[in-house]
Amino acid sequence: MFSGTTLPHSLIQAYRETRYTAPPPDGLTLLIDQPNANLVRAQHRYHVDCSAFITACNPGSAELTAHENASRQAILAAELHSLGLSFVEGIGQHPTNSWPGEPSFLVFGLTLEAATTICIRYGQNGFVWSDVDGVPRLVLTT
Repeated sequence: MFSGTTLPHSLIQAYRETRYTAPPPDGLTLLIDQPNANLVRAQHRYHVDCSAFITACNPGSAELTAHENASRQAILAAELHSLGLSFVEGIGQHPTNSWPGEPSFLVFGLTLEAATTICIRYGQNGFVWSDVDGVPRLVLTT
């Protein structure tokens, strides 16, 4: 399914099981490969046909301090603002493991190509992307 990646199967599985949430007014919980009508409605509200759930935290799944992650997120937020993209804060949290939830952004209108470029630049193993169908998909960058 994810041929060509160097990531361990257990890590990919953890990414697939993670809940990617954004607070109200969008109030979304994204689950990998599960259609999400609320995501489709949110994309329509922002007048876009795609979205990405991305983070700058913990590059390469190496845990950083809260301060380091906050600094990285602030830089990413500034970049998203400079691109003129609408986004809301979110969090990616595995339902059962002890890894702290990762502050993230649900970015409306971020193309697959642009999301890939940004996430590679921030050292991320992957991200969640959805097109007009509202199905969140795990996209690996390594």
